[in-house]
Amino acid sequence: MSGPGGRSGVPSEQAPAGPGWPRVLPAGDGAVWVQLGPVADPTTRLRVLALWRDLRRRPLAGMEEAVPGSTSVLVCFRPEAGFDPERVGQALAQRARRLAGQTVAARGRTQTIPVVYGGPFGPDLPELAERLGLSPQELVRLHSRPVYRVWMVGFLPGFAYMGPLDRRLWVPRRSTPRTRVPAGSVAIAGDQTGIYPVESPGGWHVIGRTWISLWDAGRARPALLRPGDRVRFVAASAEQAAQAWGWDALGDPGRAAGL
Repeated sequence: MSGPGGRSGVPSEQAPAGPGWPRVLPAGDGAVWVQLGPVADPTTRLRVLALWRDLRRRPLAGMEEAVPGSTSVLVCFRPEAGFDPERVGQALAQRARRLAGQTVAARGRTQTIPVVYGGPFGPDLPELAERLGLSPQELVRLHSRPVYRVWMVGFLPGFAYMGPLDRRLWVPRRSTPRTRVPAGSVAIAGDQTGIYPVESPGGWHVIGRTWISLWDAGRARPALLRPGDRVRFVAASAEQAAQAWGWDALGDPGRAAGL
């Protein structure tokens, strides 16, 4: 998992244009990158969401898909579309400039995610709280207070990069990644938070766990979260987790944590 960065605090819901941006770069024979800022800060991420949403509503002729990233949108075209990079680049740059400064409306859904913080479900919480000069309770409060925006989805199917994280919780990734992080693990790194949708290796700090399924290939839309959605974390008890998972989490903490 990449180490997300960022230098701003809480963003507004506007994406003002910056000097020298956007920049449109070739990405193979049938795609272009629309770079919308120099760093993955909240302002650039809002520009990315604004352009991505507009392209979904009003795609360019021959466009196959648009994929949002941290600082850019990848725009891909069908092979038979007669791809003209110069024409496409001009159209995309004009659209990005027109969208700059417009309010990014909260069109995404709001999802409430219950989290069991700490204990076997959040093994990094005590050490991380001490490192940040917080009590575990304060760390939980700071993490669960905001309503986060899903900036992008990547790394794993359904893994949503969310922010902005309270600046008091900004922290580099673990120096030694884990080889196995259970599905549903809620973690933080850099200026973002995320939920591991499936079991995988990972280097973020695990502070809790949810029983909500983030990825299910059997669903009509497998990923629960998509760019632009909002997420609110709500502290839950181990008893609630035990009821949701269908077994005695309190009596078997190792099993509860997926260890």
